[in-house]
Amino acid sequence: MADLAFRINPNIILGPYTISRLGAQVHEWGSRYMVIMDPMLNEAQLAGQIMQSLIDRKIESFVFAELAEGPTTQVISRALGLAKEGHVHGIIAIGGEKAIQVGRAVAAYYNEVHDFYNFVDGALPTANAIPCICIPTTYRSPFMFTQDIPIVDSRSHQLKFLRVQGGVCKLVLTDPNLMLTLTDNQKSTLSIDLISIAVEAYLSQKANFFSDMFIEKGLEILSYALDGSPTLDITTPAEVLLAQAGCLISLGAAASSVGIGTLLSLSIYSRYHKSKSLISSILLPFQLEDVTKFKLAKVEKLAHIIRACPEEASGEDAAKQFIEYVRQKIAKSALPTRLKDLNLTIEQLSLPVEDIKAVNLMNNLPRSMTTDDLFDFVKLAY
Repeated sequence: MADLAFRINPNIILGPYTISRLGAQVHEWGSRYMVIMDPMLNEAQLAGQIMQSLIDRKIESFVFAELAEGPTTQVISRALGLAKEGHVHGIIAIGGEKAIQVGRAVAAYYNEVHDFYNFVDGALPTANAIPCICIPTTYRSPFMFTQDIPIVDSRSHQLKFLRVQGGVCKLVLTDPNLMLTLTDNQKSTLSIDLISIAVEAYLSQKANFFSDMFIEKGLEILSYALDGSPTLDITTPAEVLLAQAGCLISLGAAASSVGIGTLLSLSIYSRYHKSKSLISSILLPFQLEDVTKFKLAKVEKLAHIIRACPEEASGEDAAKQFIEYVRQKIAKSALPTRLKDLNLTIEQLSLPVEDIKAVNLMNNLPRSMTTDDLFDFVKLAY
């Protein structure tokens, strides 16, 4: 088992209507903020409610919502320039992974004097970060509790990972009400993506007793949200259960590591702007088939935790039923089942495979994989 070396840096607040107390929560770190916000919140008429909490506490702020390109180096550079011009005390990032990653990057490099692309190319930050408050509006943020930030290099459309200071994120505030705007299709893909992250973290070579604890409890709660509680004493609304499961599984992934599905989905998104969650859901059954060959006992345990098989099922039977459980979820939501359904050629997919071969997180996979192994895996899912 890998040694445990993990520190939870941010305060975590999770519950309905917690967003209404945002102004009171951020006051201790400053009185002027840049708010990096997913524009969908404005369309859902939630932006005004969020900003009002800051206005009521006399917190000065301005909004940056130019996130259509995703967490690219160009977007981060623009946001970083505006933050410096605004002389802000901190960053508030509200939205999905795009907003969260951009916000964390801006906070990390705000006090740096060197060009941002020096850090994109591998330099490490030396100045202190300014506080970042993260408010996720989706169920999963596996990198939010880590020092890694996945971004897209605008020069090459390649996936890059920034390594930032510890403690950039001071507060994670999760309000399930902000997730009510998600469509049924989005909820389905995010839930399957969450299962994928849990499987990757649980089977990673970096997994430990601490990460296993978060993953097991997170999957148990996720099963209640997806399939209902086996008893009548759990009456928590589904959106709250999903938020709780997402928080726990994201913490588990931070204490362990994400795996091949997450890395490939990030890399394919970087190259071709295809939905990360959708790609992850396509790859999950193939991941399970692969890891069952050499980590059967752990796959069996996960199958029982998420209630994908009867209590008496064991071994390969339990693993097969887990895989079938995932495929049924995909079919029920009418999601694509193959990478070719994303209108990508196998030749195009060879580039994202090559992009992740040098990523340090590759060392944490359940088994060692060469570029040829990765491409064979992609061909199976194609």
